Amino acid sequence: MSQSISMRLPVAALALLPSFAYAHVSIAEAGGFLHGLMHPASGLDHVCAMLAVGLWAAQTGGRSVWAVPLTFVSVMALGSVLPILGIGLPFVEQGIALSVLLLGVLIAATVRLPLWLGSAMVGLFALWHGHAHGAEMLELASGAEYAFGFVLMTALLHVIGIAFGLRMQRLARERVIHAVGTSIALCGIYLSVV
Repeated sequence: MSQSISMRLPVAALALLPSFAYAHVSIAEAGGFLHGLMHPASGLDHVCAMLAVGLWAAQTGGRSVWAVPLTFVSVMALGSVLPILGIGLPFVEQGIALSVLLLGVLIAATVRLPLWLGSAMVGLFALWHGHAHGAEMLELASGAEYAFGFVLMTALLHVIGIAFGLRMQRLARERVIHAVGTSIALCGIYLSVV
């Protein structure tokens, strides 16, 4: 089995599980640190986007390695406050799917944007992701714990994406990075139609 196919099979298998596609739980379930920690790790949309941000940052290199993920985490945290303040965002689910698709395409095509543009784009994506998290956050004391959990897991997924990207670059395995990017883009297409 070629590396390209072996990289796509796990993602394709996960895509066949519609209940796994979106991590958005009901309000009653969205309380506490553990729920916040598990939220980004329990949905294909969030996992793909968070890993893709880290992988694309590593692929872009330079200051992007830390600035792009830091922008995402910061803007996502701010975006999570919007629903609590009664501020809605249009097309949140579609925006999340679009973020997965575009990040996958950027990785697969090895697109390197200027730092300001890449950070601005990732910041827009982070608003949608943050809004989704905030819409599910309880307005109780556990809401802060929930927020800390989802911010921590998001940062961890970014670090995993960065580590993978840097490792593949050191091993001169750009084709693996492109295959992962293609798989992420395909997940974005899948998320757009479910």
